[in-house]
Amino acid sequence: MKRKSGVKTSRAAKRQKDAAAGNALVRRATSATLRAAVKDDVKAEIRRLKTQLAKATARIEELQAAAETDFLLEIPNRRGFERELARAISYIQRYHAAGALIVLDVDRLKPVNDQFGHAAGDEVLKAIVAVLSRQIRSSDVIGRLGGDEFALLLWNLSETDAHAKAAALEADVDGLSFAFEGSTVGTGVSAGVVLLGPHSEAGRALADADRAMYVRKAQRRHEAQPLASTSRTAS
Repeated sequence: MKRKSGVKTSRAAKRQKDAAAGNALVRRATSATLRAAVKDDVKAEIRRLKTQLAKATARIEELQAAAETDFLLEIPNRRGFERELARAISYIQRYHAAGALIVLDVDRLKPVNDQFGHAAGDEVLKAIVAVLSRQIRSSDVIGRLGGDEFALLLWNLSETDAHAKAAALEADVDGLSFAFEGSTVGTGVSAGVVLLGPHSEAGRALADADRAMYVRKAQRRHEAQPLASTSRTAS
């Protein structure tokens, strides 16, 4: 009897051992499954977050572009142009490149706005931007500083070439004419030039080009006065 009892005990112990081993296998399998599931969830969450980040980044870029673009003329506004100018000067300083900054102010735009309305003035501005855009390369930048003032960032121009470019821009815009309400009107631009080099600074360069533009505007006004006097005398 004792022998049979011992056999039964041994068998029971074996069953317990097998059951324990089986439970251990189940636990390991369950644990592995859980780890795999958690790993898949983490990967899915990472993909989701990456997608959200890409969308947020794209949205930020859209808002930044909108904040730096003139909607009427579809060119950089002052903020956008100043950013491009600062970036260009950093490049010039680092690689000893050269460039020129031209600031232009539109002549005789206020009378157009006053007499024919701002829609007519907008048409004049669009035509002027079209003329300026045809005169620059794809690497150059044109921006609207505000109102009737524009700026051009031009790469790799000597002082002589920069002033020749400014004169050509003035001549091309002077050649424009517009018909509003049966009247033909003309406009023009006065251009101030500053060269960009390793010691340039964006704010100062804009201020210097702006001053040069006002000097040029005074010169053009003085040049136009004798013509007006001659026309009155001839009539």
